[in-house]
Amino acid sequence: MEPLRFATRAIHAGCEPDPATGAIMTPVYLTSTYVQEAPGRHKGYDYSRTTNPTRTALERNLAALEQGTHGVAYSSGMAAVDAVLKTLVRPGDRVVAGNDLYGGTRRLFVSTYEPYGVEFRFVDTTDAAQVGRALDERTRLVWVETPSNPLLRITDIEAMAGLAHSRGARMAVDNTFATPFLQRPLLLGADLAVHSTTKYLGGHSDVVGGAVVTADAGLAERLHFHQNATGAVPGPMDCFLVLRGVKTLAVRMERHSANARSVALYLAKHPRVRRVHYPGLREHPGNDLADRQMDDFGGMVSFEVDGGEAEARALVSRTRVFSLAESLGGVESLIEHPASMTHASIPAEVRRAAGLSDGLVRLSVGLEHAADLVDDLGRALEG
Repeated sequence: MEPLRFATRAIHAGCEPDPATGAIMTPVYLTSTYVQEAPGRHKGYDYSRTTNPTRTALERNLAALEQGTHGVAYSSGMAAVDAVLKTLVRPGDRVVAGNDLYGGTRRLFVSTYEPYGVEFRFVDTTDAAQVGRALDERTRLVWVETPSNPLLRITDIEAMAGLAHSRGARMAVDNTFATPFLQRPLLLGADLAVHSTTKYLGGHSDVVGGAVVTADAGLAERLHFHQNATGAVPGPMDCFLVLRGVKTLAVRMERHSANARSVALYLAKHPRVRRVHYPGLREHPGNDLADRQMDDFGGMVSFEVDGGEAEARALVSRTRVFSLAESLGGVESLIEHPASMTHASIPAEVRRAAGLSDGLVRLSVGLEHAADLVDDLGRALEG
């Protein structure tokens, strides 16, 4: 039998009909504990912090989509990031990370782990020479977002994995923006694929969760240990909602990508837009790499407006179809001002040094009609 294609795996992987009733949807197992036949003898479940049948289905599903062997689910994307660091770094170790990444991730690195003696070097991961100079014998982890948040920079996963492994380090890719529908980091050499399942995997702005997928059994065992020990696990209803969202991931990502392309092309021609960040545009510096590494360019677009921060703040409050809100990846289109919202925890001088201007606007392009989205942005840009 030929291997199942992505859209089929998204619907079926890890999700067997319920053996008791034949229910085609994975049940929500709302139980904290499980009856044992004898001490230590049970049906694979003893306490729901450790394992839960609904969570097991989600973890197997996500592992199949990323073409890994082990999925580990968490209560949020940040809990997933934290689990990777707990698993891989100790005081005195170094982490090399992109200088353009989600503000919450950088805050966790700098405010939580640096005080315990973990060193972080933030570099432009699109430049192999910078990464090479930052690596040393103490480096345990290379952390990459591609496409990055919020500038949509594209990092060569295969090349960065080679660099990391040459120095004995692991490589993790935050694959939230691309999703496994568009990009599969493990097949390109990464050790870990990390997700905020809150975003495209859930897809409906109704759940918070995270996940890590790996093909390394040793890493998976350590991740599961920390998952159980710290208890940052998603509830069964959260797992059910992500599983339900994943079933439509393929069709949603096709529409997200098509709509984002239409929006990006419109913005690129608008006289009040200084610059558009979207890897699907030919002028984007990462376009060729994204074309090779990804199956499409995704649903995220950022752009810089004339008038700087004042105009960007005003603009994000003028749209009617795009809702002013943080987060991304839902069916509805969202607009936000990174400097004062998702990336406000990063000092202004650090943001600007990384190329994140105060006049940047970030869009999560949803599933509405593309013409309505373009018209909405046009009205907002005209003031």
